[in-house]
Amino acid sequence: DEQIVAEIMRRRFSPVLITYKAWEGFHFAGHEIRITEATDCYGAVVWPSALVLCYFLETNSKQYSLVDKNVIEIGAGTGLVSIVASLLGALVTATDLPELLGNLQHNILQNTKLKCKHQPCVKELSWGIDLEKNFPRSSCHFDFILAADVVYDHPFLDELLLTFDHLCKNDTIILWAMKFRLDRENQFVGRFQTLFDLEVISNFPSWNITLYKAMRKSRIKA
Repeated sequence: DEQIVAEIMRRRFSPVLITYKAWEGFHFAGHEIRITEATDCYGAVVWPSALVLCYFLETNSKQYSLVDKNVIEIGAGTGLVSIVASLLGALVTATDLPELLGNLQHNILQNTKLKCKHQPCVKELSWGIDLEKNFPRSSCHFDFILAADVVYDHPFLDELLLTFDHLCKNDTIILWAMKFRLDRENQFVGRFQTLFDLEVISNFPSWNITLYKAMRKSRIKA
């Protein structure tokens, strides 16, 4: 755990000069990535769970190849995970709440334009709202759903579970990094397992973060 955490943190760097915009730099997928942040919003800050997921995608790119795969990130925030997935060859849809889309779009364009096989797109997604209208089951098929630190002390856990369920097909792989803070996280994992088979891929005790792989439970027709 300590060795991997140290390696992950070596991918992170800060600006030499302080500017009027808060930003952090990262090295993933062979590129220097610059992320603009906002300190007044949880969703506009890079959290350690995102670093864990980016590191996993990069170091397991053969086993979990994203090349030409249809990928959606829910709760994309600053866009770091979506950027890394795009640099690894995925066709990415980065989603979040309306108020976060401006900064998300800025970061994605700044770090992927002319660098990726597929240019990622940014789309609004309020969990549990207009899912069939905006992501119709008949035409939306995602090979991977990515999520980093989407479970915390907020009142929309029912909607989050509904969103996972709507977006996930039988062959969709969910890669989900979660930091445990309160009992609500444990309770959500239990509810999540009623719909999905859950496998622990990695644990990072020093950060209290677990990385999961999940797939929809097989449903036997009567």
